[in-house]
Amino acid sequence: MLARRYMPPIAQLAAFEAAARLGSFTRAAEELDLTQSAVSRQIAALESRLGLALFTRERQRVVLTPQGAAYAAEIGPALAQIGNATLNLAANPGGGALTVAILPAFGTRWLAPRLPRFLNAHPGVTINLTTRLGRFDFEAERIDAAIDFGRDIRADTEAAFLMHETVLPCASPAFLAEAAPRAPADLLDLPLLHVASRPRGWARWLAGQGVDAPLPRGVVFDQFATMAQAAIHGLGLALLPDFLVQDDLRDGRLVRVFDAAATSHGAYRLVWPAGRGVYPPLAAFRDWITAEIAAGG
Repeated sequence: MLARRYMPPIAQLAAFEAAARLGSFTRAAEELDLTQSAVSRQIAALESRLGLALFTRERQRVVLTPQGAAYAAEIGPALAQIGNATLNLAANPGGGALTVAILPAFGTRWLAPRLPRFLNAHPGVTINLTTRLGRFDFEAERIDAAIDFGRDIRADTEAAFLMHETVLPCASPAFLAEAAPRAPADLLDLPLLHVASRPRGWARWLAGQGVDAPLPRGVVFDQFATMAQAAIHGLGLALLPDFLVQDDLRDGRLVRVFDAAATSHGAYRLVWPAGRGVYPPLAAFRDWITAEIAAGG
């Protein structure tokens, strides 16, 4: 907001940019379909606003001052970006580019298989996906939205609820055949696999089965997908989101243990910067993904 207070009128900037690029007030006037005197007045007003000279006048020539050259180097790309944005909006009012930060497991196993449906329904939208394990920063990164998991929503963001996370205790058939647990308490004597983002997952699952135990130890992974592969290869038992292991369960690479599921603390949400929700590609994606989940897609 502070920067906007110092923003000169676009007409002044356009006259300055054209004159700086063409090296002539007269040629700038021709390009902008103005008179030479009108261009001169706009640039004089801009110089007065800034309190410094942008050009030196030498007979029939104008030459950028060092300050003017530095200013032009930044103003030119900014005006080009505004022009391109306006052209793209006019040509494709419902489209544009959308950059979404995704959690690796959710993005690859749930979102990716369904994304063609969104793209087919919104051919004007280009989706860019970037993975994030930790916190994303809308101010520091060029991200329009993020799929996040947790319980807290920051004050400078808005969010749409997507779904809760149901986790299933799973292991490979060979591991279960050898370990042969008879009751949930037996799992305390077996290697349990953990994911760093859900440090109390096993403790909560065991408590739900009536087993009061301290936080179990075991190998910790930074991603669900890596932990799932470790479980498939017999390293231990893992609590895994149901959407991540559907194919592995169907094909027999993993087996559910005790057929008992649990709901993780927190939820998946689509999050975006406050006030950004009206951006057409983001609004279309938000409406699509919430409807897809509500329909059980």
